[in-house]
Amino acid sequence: MGRKTDMVLAVADMAGTVLFAVEGAMAALRGGLDLFGVLVLSFATALGGGVLRDLLIGAAPPTALRDWRYPAMAFAAGGATFVGHAIVGQLPIGQSPVGWMTTLDAAGLSLFAVAGTEKALNRHIPPFSAVLMGTITGVGGGTLRDLLLAQVPAILRVDVYATAALLGAAVMTAAIRLGVAPRYAALLGGGACFVLRMVSVWRHWALPTAAGLAG
Repeated sequence: MGRKTDMVLAVADMAGTVLFAVEGAMAALRGGLDLFGVLVLSFATALGGGVLRDLLIGAAPPTALRDWRYPAMAFAAGGATFVGHAIVGQLPIGQSPVGWMTTLDAAGLSLFAVAGTEKALNRHIPPFSAVLMGTITGVGGGTLRDLLLAQVPAILRVDVYATAALLGAAVMTAAIRLGVAPRYAALLGGGACFVLRMVSVWRHWALPTAAGLAG
């Protein structure tokens, strides 16, 4: 799709890596893990979804293992978060429905959703499957993080999370199919994902459950 598109993909991938690494480190700190645990959670959260996507689309070995910059960024972000945990811990996490950690997570989700979709499309994966790959890229790391923390993964709870990634990937794919330049399609898809995620938290939207329908 061109050098500019490849650059957009790389920037989105790296930015998402840093954001999710910080989020993984914060989850580890909240769980009382030591430095090694923080670094493991940072790596898993930042790169888990991308590794799974690459394996599914046949891009082996995964980029996260071939390019040293990805694990380096994940470990650096996790280490920096660990060192600064006293300062970070004093920030207003969870004091408002749309806190800074939610914004960080939504931004990382959006970046990974569009980066994963674009990489799948570049590998000539069919559009529907590319949308699924974008969604997996966005939610895979967080799912692995929750499993390592012995928690029910967030995407399985009543929350508009994976749905936001799915929407963003679908909007980007549809825009490209309609002839929109990939970099602008990525902006549209990422924006759709980010807005839906933030609005769903603000408005307390949730997917229906069997108990809720029965009631």
